[in-house]
Amino acid sequence: MNFSRKNKFNFRHTILLVLGVLIFNSTSTNLYAQKNKKDRIRLNIQYVKIMDGEIYFDIKASARIKKKTVKISNINLIIYNELEEEKMKLGETTTNMDGESRFFLKDINEIKADSSNTYKILVSFKGNDLYKKAKKSIQFKNANIKAKIINKDSVNYISAILSDTSSKEPIADESLTVYIQRLFKPLRIGEEFNSTDDQGSILVPIEGGIPGVDGKLGIEVVLNESDDFGTIKAIVNAPIGVPIVDESTFDQRTMWSPRNKTPIFLLIFPNLLILGIWGIIIYLILNLFKLSKN
Repeated sequence: MNFSRKNKFNFRHTILLVLGVLIFNSTSTNLYAQKNKKDRIRLNIQYVKIMDGEIYFDIKASARIKKKTVKISNINLIIYNELEEEKMKLGETTTNMDGESRFFLKDINEIKADSSNTYKILVSFKGNDLYKKAKKSIQFKNANIKAKIINKDSVNYISAILSDTSSKEPIADESLTVYIQRLFKPLRIGEEFNSTDDQGSILVPIEGGIPGVDGKLGIEVVLNESDDFGTIKAIVNAPIGVPIVDESTFDQRTMWSPRNKTPIFLLIFPNLLILGIWGIIIYLILNLFKLSKN
């Protein structure tokens, strides 16, 4: 009887011990998995071409962490040119504190197109202790914008033609936007979307009376974030603005100038007052000294 009770007691303790080990292992596994859970990075790429200027890719990295979108900084990204049978490494870049990076190309000929004249770019992140590996690819065709100023009936117009570089054919039904360069934000002129016609051209009037330094205006014609061609910008500088009258007092001696431009009268009169007050004080001290001797 005692032997049977002892066996039951040992059997119960054995079951409890096994259950305890299983629960402990399960909890440890979950804690380890949570501790080593990596977040997924989202990459965004934009191709930008400035006519007779820079060509680059704007890259942004972000992640969804605790239901908030967070910009991912200081991660290394590798840029590849994808071809039909291989991929060619173009270089590497690192995101800044805002999770952004800009990778420049010296020339469009630095990358190669496939048989359909389409360029394919891949941005890859190898992953680290915090984030999973990620990659993002874009594809685009090469296009040009040729812009110039024309005058018709005493009205200035900006004329622009959008064409495919490989086929030399005009590109119709694409929206071009025209801006006047300003200090803080470009000023849009004309309609919000100016669709190119069958000849790939637009014609937008430029209102008179727009001020510019020395009467010069910087006019931008932009194909913005096209699915087929990316972002293309042409800039035309033309002396068709109203000259700005410089009313700056930076080099003048005014009340709001820096210390080295203090007005002359503020330098003379306060110093004369200070010298006068100190003169009176010294005179009184000397008289008191003479009285103390007498």
